[in-house]
Amino acid sequence: MADRERFDVFKRAGDIVRAIPDCVYITTKAGGKVNTMAIEWATLGNLWAKPVFVAYVRNSRFTREMLDKNPEFTVNIPSGPYDRKIFRICGGKSGRDTDKTAEAGLTLADGQKISVPGIMELPMTLECKVIYRQDQDVSLIPEDIRNRFYPHNPARCHDTDEDDHVTYIGEIVDAYILS
Repeated sequence: MADRERFDVFKRAGDIVRAIPDCVYITTKAGGKVNTMAIEWATLGNLWAKPVFVAYVRNSRFTREMLDKNPEFTVNIPSGPYDRKIFRICGGKSGRDTDKTAEAGLTLADGQKISVPGIMELPMTLECKVIYRQDQDVSLIPEDIRNRFYPHNPARCHDTDEDDHVTYIGEIVDAYILS
């Protein structure tokens, strides 16, 4: 069993937010399968008097399917240098076809308050329960951003596409560093 050093999310908010553009990981679990996905679009905040992590997941991703089956996830944040093979596998392969945790050599640690594990190699861990889910309305995004990040059909108004995102707001129910 892994040791855990708990921390206050807001006291470590700077560390968490600075890690996002370089890549953090979202881990999901459903139907006995664990999947980890690299993400670089996310936010941390306070909503409805709760600490939250907001993740944006494309409709086409296996992670979205997993979250829709089990609305819990961990955020796994590197602490210092780590093996970039993790990024190549978790950011470049689909969990539908690959056991990414095995291929990347990740060591799973059982969640404390949710059913989803953390990752020893990415030790800063946020355990989250989804408290809100929203499909993205691309028509509300400024045109320059739409053209850059949603080029599949930037002129459309409100139709759904598998390249659009779903916003998941996860209440952070536990936060710790694995060791």
